[in-house]
Amino acid sequence: AAARANGYNYISDSISSLALTRIGFILTIGFMAIGLLVEIFVAGLLYSIKPSRYFHLGIGLLVFFGFAMLLIGAFRTDPIDAPDTVEGIIHGVMAMLAFWLFPLAVLALSKSIRADGRWSRFYRYSMVTFVLGVILAVMAAILKDHIGWFGLLERLLVANMIIWVAIMAGRMLYLSVN
Repeated sequence: AAARANGYNYISDSISSLALTRIGFILTIGFMAIGLLVEIFVAGLLYSIKPSRYFHLGIGLLVFFGFAMLLIGAFRTDPIDAPDTVEGIIHGVMAMLAFWLFPLAVLALSKSIRADGRWSRFYRYSMVTFVLGVILAVMAAILKDHIGWFGLLERLLVANMIIWVAIMAGRMLYLSVN
């Protein structure tokens, strides 16, 4: 089928399972690059938005999110039906934390986004990102072992996070040149 490549199914298999294939090093590099770029993004965000209540909590949660992405790349997931390893446990815990902490970080930043006139037009989008992130994280947690399209669900969850970071980074870039 079109969704299957080299035994890997993009619809049913988790993103992290791709690291167990012969091209898994690309995924590892990608996770680590995302982690580093998120850390740089957070440093810029810290100086781009006028802080309100919970702003620094949101920044801290995003810092941890970036660190979690680094660890997700550094520690591979365990194969399905294989015994748990320390590496796989670290990977799984960091992935779970990343999925849950990201929407909480967006929520914590939302008051500052709404209050800063340069960013206020991104408040509603940020709230949609928060709600969608929570819904997708809950669905992933509840349905992980019960559906044949977990990979698709996980991709939507990750896309929600990456798109928010990209849009906010674009706004930061715009503000830096104008």
